[in-house]
Amino acid sequence: MKKSLRLRVAFTFIALIALSVVVTSVLNYTFLPRYYLSKKAEILECSWDMINTDKDVTIESGAKLIKFCINNNLDMVGTDANLNINWFYAVDEQKLQASLFGHAILGDTFNSDVIKDTGQYQIQRSRDPNQNLNYLELWGKMDNGGYFLVRTPLQGIQDASQISNQFYLNTGFAVLIVGGIAIWFITKRIVKPIQELTVISQQMADLDFDTRYESGGEDEIGELGNNFNRMSNKLEETITELKKANVELQYDIEKKTQIDEMRKEFLSNVTHELKTPIALIQGYAEGLKDCVNDDSESREYYCDVIIDESGKMNQMVKKLLNLNQLESGNDQVNMERFDLSELIRGVLQSSHILIEQKEAKVIFHPKGSVNVWGDEFKIEEVVTNYLTNALNHLNGEKTIEITCEEKEGIVKTTVFNTGEPIPEEDLDKVWIKFYKVDKARTREYGGSGIGLSIVKAIMDSMHQECGATNYENGVAFWFTLESK
Repeated sequence: MKKSLRLRVAFTFIALIALSVVVTSVLNYTFLPRYYLSKKAEILECSWDMINTDKDVTIESGAKLIKFCINNNLDMVGTDANLNINWFYAVDEQKLQASLFGHAILGDTFNSDVIKDTGQYQIQRSRDPNQNLNYLELWGKMDNGGYFLVRTPLQGIQDASQISNQFYLNTGFAVLIVGGIAIWFITKRIVKPIQELTVISQQMADLDFDTRYESGGEDEIGELGNNFNRMSNKLEETITELKKANVELQYDIEKKTQIDEMRKEFLSNVTHELKTPIALIQGYAEGLKDCVNDDSESREYYCDVIIDESGKMNQMVKKLLNLNQLESGNDQVNMERFDLSELIRGVLQSSHILIEQKEAKVIFHPKGSVNVWGDEFKIEEVVTNYLTNALNHLNGEKTIEITCEEKEGIVKTTVFNTGEPIPEEDLDKVWIKFYKVDKARTREYGGSGIGLSIVKAIMDSMHQECGATNYENGVAFWFTLESK
């Protein structure tokens, strides 16, 4: 069960008040009568000093003594050395004289309890059985040989002590009630900011940093609340940075994983691509060494196969090196303005023999010059790869159409060839290294699956786009360049 701080503080203060009232009452009940008694004894001794030091009885001294007795509720009687009464103030003169003579002449101590005896006077408690009263009295022999007796009733002291105790108990009970109510409301005000801080800390533990301490104050609790607000801001900033760092780390891990997978796939593809030409070169080289065929025509054929396969391996290695430079960013891009139509004509002219071998019909009719921005050497490689790819996959009408369309400052160059469309699930994968839609056909023309990857890397290096689109009668590959 949750313990309330407010209840604990309130009950603690109320318990302290109650304990103070009880302790004070016990002390009053125990020591207040004694305290009163000691004070009365001091008053009696004071009257003795007044009588004993006054050697001659005068009207002035007598009036002073009577006034002292009236103020302190004292009965007093004094004699000279011959026991003649010369000091007197009492309600019952005869009883007071009899008491003095009893003490002085007879040494009467009956019903008396001596409190103090100095040899010159005694202070004692005595009881009057006739009146059923208790007295505190002082009697003794003065320096002039006379006797002196002064007393005060103890009933007043007892009554005063009881009344004082009763009053303090009543007052303490009232203070306890009023103080308890006041403390209850005061503790509410004191504990309220602490309760607010408790709620804030719970929300912070649940990673909710939007709440703020709003009670204010310039005391320690207010300062603690402000520290909570600052800590909440700092934690929110730190957690935001940690989440950002975590996302970046996760991205780096995924990227590293992808790179590792790509590296594994790359090694596997390179191994696969090199395995066939190496096996052919090895086989035909061993055939030459073992003189399988002695005629010059067979030897020449073996040598041609070895040279052809070596050339394919050499081209693939060059393409891989080129692609690696492009992907790593080490290959510098030289941006310049050139005529794209003139570049395409040059590629078509250099590929004239291959076009004739494929019996292809190439359509390219640009409307004047097409000036664009880019790396002319790399764009030539892109066009060459597109044209080579189109010739290798040419079918049907065996038509290749090249177009350049300008729109809003962007020139889109498209190389279309008739033939079988690329399966839709493979359309986005043709840009991946070593990916081949028809592996058997690719092997026939010596393709390595790197050409389109190089195109993609070149266009990315110039921050341009490239893509492929299927048609019913063929496939179109395109790329874009800026004209302004």
